Amino acid sequence: MPRGSLGVRTITGTTGAAAYELIAPAGCILREMLVTLAAATATTLGLGRPAAIGVTPTSPVLIPFEYGSGNLQTKTAVAWGTPPTIPASFYRRIGFPATIGSSINWTFERGLYIPAGGSIILWNLASNGVLDVSVEVDE
Repeated sequence: MPRGSLGVRTITGTTGAAAYELIAPAGCILREMLVTLAAATATTLGLGRPAAIGVTPTSPVLIPFEYGSGNLQTKTAVAWGTPPTIPASFYRRIGFPATIGSSINWTFERGLYIPAGGSIILWNLASNGVLDVSVEVDE
């Protein structure tokens, strides 16, 4: 099973909008997500499955593999033609103080499965700062 990781910076902190999407065209298992505040702005986020995935990501970035064979198809996006919609519920929520470098490292012992054609998003629950987001996934 190939494993890969990638770190990106978000571009929007708009309330009630997706900041980041992990897209799994072939399905993947999210092992770890590190979220770090990159601006001195109090920030509240939720991690969940969107009601509808984003359409036509304008800046998708494929996750490079660390080991295993083949190429990963999982990718990330921070901008879309049509953005993902709010999750019905959240796996995790976090509130950061207005301190650059505040972070959370979410680990999923058995992995958080994202089915083929699905995604996981970080949703801005308030007017937020930009984030550095690093993920580790298996396909």
